[in-house]
Amino acid sequence: MLFASQAALPILSEDAEFLAVNKPAGLLVHPTRPGGSRTLWDELRGLLAFELATGGHVGIVNRLDRETSGVVVVAKTREAAALAGEALARREARKQYLALAFGTGGMCDFRIEAPLRRRGEFETSEVYLEQAVHPLGAPATTNFRRLGEGRLEDRRVTLFLAAPETGRTHQIRVHLAHAGFPVVGDKLYAGGSGAYLEFVREGWTPCLQSVLLHPRHALHCLRMSLCGRQFTAPLPEDFLDLLKRSGLGDFADCAAVEMSGGILGTAEEGRG
Repeated sequence: MLFASQAALPILSEDAEFLAVNKPAGLLVHPTRPGGSRTLWDELRGLLAFELATGGHVGIVNRLDRETSGVVVVAKTREAAALAGEALARREARKQYLALAFGTGGMCDFRIEAPLRRRGEFETSEVYLEQAVHPLGAPATTNFRRLGEGRLEDRRVTLFLAAPETGRTHQIRVHLAHAGFPVVGDKLYAGGSGAYLEFVREGWTPCLQSVLLHPRHALHCLRMSLCGRQFTAPLPEDFLDLLKRSGLGDFADCAAVEMSGGILGTAEEGRG
């Protein structure tokens, strides 16, 4: 999954203070090394070149993992960035994600309060960013709503609406795996570190396809509410195809996803 050009960066909303885009899967938010592939940061600086030349600002409010698609909000002025930072600090921002995960059964609505810690801090891990539930970890809370169940190839799957109250690294993915519902396509938490390292060494292989069923984790930031605004990102084609193949096509329209009834959660700035 490659990101080709600015034209592939759909703008969801824009005003004098904020810009919201629908980040494609496969696009890094920030550069990780000099001379690396283009990032959302690079594209935004091109898109907002006039604003930058006239004293504007590019401040990415919420980060998403490379493989996660969906809403990313950008502050266009330093004043807007400060307002967003204050809202995040007061936990007034709200985010909702769609996740397609392996497994079925259990409660319709549930809440996971399980602290997260980098695995390498308490045991050997070959993947530096790998996270795990640990009693000495940072507090982490996610609300979940089970939207529907289906079958993807020969595997039972469930579509969840997730509303994180905190913003820890990989939080939704780790919490779902901890509950017995690893996200479809998740090389690290559905396939284990061995699958992740195989992907790093060899790319997407038939073996990984047979285990994970999709070349990226099926997680999409659907909505974000911030500073009196709400932004909604339509599902990308690969996620829509997964839903249709799973018999969950009724949820292809964002409007079909229920967002009331206590599932809305506050969210600190962080990566899904």
